[in-house]
Amino acid sequence: MIEAIREILSRREWTDLIELLIIGLAVLAVMRFLRGTRGARILRGFVLLLMGSTLTVYFVANFFDLERIRVLYPYFVAALFLVALVAFQPELRRALVKLGAARWFPESSREIDRIIEEVVAAAAYFSKNKIGALIAFERSTQLGALMEDSCRLDAEVSRQLLTTIFWPGTALHDMGLVISQGRIAAAAVQFPLTEATDLDPSMGSRHRAAIGLSQESDAVVLVVSEETGTISVVLHGMMHRPLTAESLGQLLREELSRSRGEEA
Repeated sequence: MIEAIREILSRREWTDLIELLIIGLAVLAVMRFLRGTRGARILRGFVLLLMGSTLTVYFVANFFDLERIRVLYPYFVAALFLVALVAFQPELRRALVKLGAARWFPESSREIDRIIEEVVAAAAYFSKNKIGALIAFERSTQLGALMEDSCRLDAEVSRQLLTTIFWPGTALHDMGLVISQGRIAAAAVQFPLTEATDLDPSMGSRHRAAIGLSQESDAVVLVVSEETGTISVVLHGMMHRPLTAESLGQLLREELSRSRGEEA
């Protein structure tokens, strides 16, 4: 056994495995960053084009001994990468901004408690005054694709800003709001509506949007009914209601603390 291991190490096959592992981790990191954006579809098309052209050139050029094609192909690949840089310009800019604003340590429990306190206070105000609201807490499933046509904010979470956004008659009140990485990422976000037909007839479009988003992601979605003032939270397609300010805060702490622990 020892001799076999020494033989494998002497052939340097272990370095090949390490290289493949590094490449796989790099591709996985890129796909996770682009997940939920148009860049993911562009990347798939780019990879398919590159793989298809490489295989075609390899078999056809070698079979027919087409020397000029073999010489020109590296220039084609270089041009393809330049095109990719242009196509991925929004994603590259977002990556640089995200890197510059990165928090190298996880959010403290104190910051999470502050965010929850602000959201709960706003939800209690909405419930008392029967103001409709729809708020999603992004977790591992990125919601970048939904926010592409929305109003980007990147603002600190505060009850004052939340009540201003959802105040009846304002330009942003009629759709959803996304909280990502402890900040208000976007408002006027169109959430996908659920296709379920067995819902309570009293549930309006906000509830259908909350259920629809929770069915397609692991987001924690808070919804306040405009008609009744009822506070609800939707998780994985399941609606928890009616909630008081106290039970809402407890549920949000459990779910957001759990997701923080999983990420850590």
